[in-house]
Amino acid sequence: MEKQFLQFETSRLKLIPTNLEDAEFILELMSTPKWHQYIGDRKVYNLKQAQEYIQTKMLPLLHQRGFSNYTIILKSTNEKIGSCGLYDREKLEGIDIGFALLPQFENKGYGYEAAQKILEAAEKTFHLDHLSAITTPSNISSQKLLKKLGLIEKQSLQWDDETLLLFEINF
Repeated sequence: MEKQFLQFETSRLKLIPTNLEDAEFILELMSTPKWHQYIGDRKVYNLKQAQEYIQTKMLPLLHQRGFSNYTIILKSTNEKIGSCGLYDREKLEGIDIGFALLPQFENKGYGYEAAQKILEAAEKTFHLDHLSAITTPSNISSQKLLKKLGLIEKQSLQWDDETLLLFEINF
């Protein structure tokens, strides 16, 4: 029997653990110009690569820790509008939070609503005592959202050939 993983809800959103059925949506999200600009090219250019990405990058953490990437679904229309989750990145100590929305759903408060719920789950459900986030210096909207969530900018760091800003929060 397939293990059931936690899902979360807000007044307007459902956050469901990303699974292979979300591959078409993940491909669309990872193909947006802002994803490439601010998150980076993950070499996901077709449906098969999206499925492989979910299988190798998202599902292992979900099965190990009970959390990972969540597909954000708008309750009113059942549309998949973005992703938000908790990640264990090789080059960062501890767990970090990340988020991305399709362009047509930006600036409507969905990112904050989803990230606030995942932040709350990190502390109260998954019992993490610390959370990080990284963003590029040019991604002002991401920085504003992280600050609104209560994360504090700590330092800049080198990640491959890129400078990133590190934000942190302790619970």
